[in-house]
Amino acid sequence: MTRELIMLEKLEKELNLKQLQIRSLLTITQAINDNVPQDGLFNMYKSFLSWEMGIEKMVLFIMADEGWICTTHINYENDKVEDVVPLITSHKRLYTIKSDDPEPLRDFDIIIPVFHKDQPIAYSLIGGIKDKDDLFNKIQFITTITNIIAVAIENKRLFRRQLEQEKYRTELLLAQDVQSMLIPDSLPSNDRYAISKIYKPHYNVGGDYIDYIKYDEDRFAICIADISGKGVAAALLMANFQAMVQSLIFQYKDLETFIFALNQAVYRITKADKFITFFVAEINLKTGKIHYVNAGHFPPILYRKSGVCERLTTGCSVIGAFDKLPEIKEGVLDLDGECYLLSFTDGLGELSNGKGDYFEEAHLIPFIAKNSAILPDEFNKRLLEEIEVFRGGEEYLDDIAVLTCKIF
Repeated sequence: MTRELIMLEKLEKELNLKQLQIRSLLTITQAINDNVPQDGLFNMYKSFLSWEMGIEKMVLFIMADEGWICTTHINYENDKVEDVVPLITSHKRLYTIKSDDPEPLRDFDIIIPVFHKDQPIAYSLIGGIKDKDDLFNKIQFITTITNIIAVAIENKRLFRRQLEQEKYRTELLLAQDVQSMLIPDSLPSNDRYAISKIYKPHYNVGGDYIDYIKYDEDRFAICIADISGKGVAAALLMANFQAMVQSLIFQYKDLETFIFALNQAVYRITKADKFITFFVAEINLKTGKIHYVNAGHFPPILYRKSGVCERLTTGCSVIGAFDKLPEIKEGVLDLDGECYLLSFTDGLGELSNGKGDYFEEAHLIPFIAKNSAILPDEFNKRLLEEIEVFRGGEEYLDDIAVLTCKIF
């Protein structure tokens, strides 16, 4: 009779444990279906192990975007992830901790690893199970709960990443739309002058801007700029910048005053958080002169038919970095017959090959001299071919924008 009572008590205990496990599984599953925040799931996991399973010591490490983090624990004082995680990441299966294992692990009994597609996403260290009856079943169930919680958290992380990627793609499309408005579809070509462009954005959305502004039949301006930063914010700022340029340039008779007003307008928006390198040249075919200001931009090249080459450096510091520009100088040059004006962003100026050679230093001026007789469209086509040969297998590190103007 005593043996039968013992058997009945054992069966009743096992039944109660099974019922407890089923209720716990249902509760946690319902919480996951209800999209309970991850902190709530961690608290449920801790409560289940502590109160329902009688666990005296536990720590749960989860792989987050920033690396391994300790998310919840029971009677665990060492919160230094870097001390423990390297000791457990080699385990791919349930592991029983032994007396000769590293000292930080000896207060625990087992290591429960959780993997997702061959990648570890969680490790739970369990120690001090009070009731040793049916130990295997308890460990098996704790492993099941750990897997459910870890996979749910991983799914939340992947979902957040997917949302961020969708947001990035949406912003990218918006920035591309804005950027496309900043680059003219066509540029003029006639018997007095011809203009052509190259634009190769880096990672689809660039921070470069080029423009052509016509005053009258004898006078026009060309502009090129490069904004610090990328993406939607940079594209929107550049769109504002384009509007400022096209509005202010008609309001002032000289480029110095125009640049002064342009800098103040940009500074009011950016508060020096971003800046813009800018080059503007006003070409007067009637007087035969070029007026220009270089605001911290990569120096353009003026190449004359005689073979004389000049770098256009006169100007001021970058736009938008200071409330008031300390000094602005306007450069003035005589056209003196046929010439090429080549302006570009630092994507071309700093383009290098695998040998450490820079295209601008070794190739650009000789290329201009060799191809100065042809029209800008063909010039730019050959320039792109030359760039491709020069860089070999090296990637473009920045946007490349080139504005080529030939004056006959």
